[in-house]
Amino acid sequence: MTVPFQGGKLGPVEREKLQAVYNRFLANREVYFGYPGNSLFDYQELYPFLQFPGNNCGDPFVPSNYQLQSHDLEREVLADFMELTQTRNEDCWGYVTNGGTEGNLYGLFLGREVYPTGIVYYSEEAHYSVGKILRLLRLRSVAVRSLPKGEMDLEDLRHTLEVHRDTPTIFLVNIGTTMKGAIDNVAGIKSLAREMGIDKHYLHADAALSGMILPFVEKPPPWNFSAGIDSIAISGHKFIGAPIPCGIVLAKREWISRMARSVEYIGSIDDTISGSRNAFSPLLLWYALRKAGKEGFRQWVRECFRLADYAIDRLRGLGKNAWRNEHSITVVFDRPTEAIWKKWQIAVDHDIAHLVILPHVDTCRIDRLMEDLANDSLPVRQGEKL
Repeated sequence: MTVPFQGGKLGPVEREKLQAVYNRFLANREVYFGYPGNSLFDYQELYPFLQFPGNNCGDPFVPSNYQLQSHDLEREVLADFMELTQTRNEDCWGYVTNGGTEGNLYGLFLGREVYPTGIVYYSEEAHYSVGKILRLLRLRSVAVRSLPKGEMDLEDLRHTLEVHRDTPTIFLVNIGTTMKGAIDNVAGIKSLAREMGIDKHYLHADAALSGMILPFVEKPPPWNFSAGIDSIAISGHKFIGAPIPCGIVLAKREWISRMARSVEYIGSIDDTISGSRNAFSPLLLWYALRKAGKEGFRQWVRECFRLADYAIDRLRGLGKNAWRNEHSITVVFDRPTEAIWKKWQIAVDHDIAHLVILPHVDTCRIDRLMEDLANDSLPVRQGEKL
């Protein structure tokens, strides 16, 4: 016999609180520019799935006793990303994560399992979560200087490698840095390792945003499995767009056996980080990838590049120093006043700021920001105390 829940309904105070949060979301969605989270999506067809306690616990490629899961569609999503990153199911394994940080945690965890005494080399432009992960895993590490446009300085990398050339190396490369959208020179890093005789090395790629951009540009720089990486993290909520943070991590199968553990409780193998994983994120990614298709994403990328150049022209017209890296939708410019960056939710770092030109951005939104910047009477000068 099913006993219905007899709890009370929300009162007017609680409903008013919910309405206030909803109104805040609506208003702020129209004025955010500096953080990667595409809001151009519609997942209404998937809403019925929210009535189930879905859980994709364990390995998506191994049967589980728990049947309220979406492992079948998760595998299709992973196959899509394997194709985009130029690898195959026979050679690669992965799962849907809670976002880029979990993907980077998995990649560095796997690197440590392969080379327990390894040292991690990463750019000073790496995402802030990298430092947190390194502390969590207690990995020895070296922060390598970056060049003015954000990519790793290979000469500085050479000098640091010379000090520890007999120690296994774990490289974390940026495929689109957080502030400048710079892509580290993967081919150059691999070449340097060969030149210095560093045979024991593992390379993880943080492609949180650019991992869904580079597959759709002509002649991208080396960045994926065909370039020799060992694992990669790509976000789902950033360029694709989703109501909850999500992503994927992929890694070479030859390394995965070091992570797998049999779990009798779920009747499966668990080689993931989080154990319980929501079953809704794979549905979101599966739906979005099929609804847009490759050509849809290609058109999105092309339009984002066009609007990024439009924003640069408008910023330069206001006397701002504005630019973007090749294959990047991140527009870097002079830091505006606090009133501007707070209103438009623009990310700032020292004397620079950036806009992220995602598919939901249009010329109207750019023009409204430019109007505010034109009326901004207190620009921050380089070197001024903030």
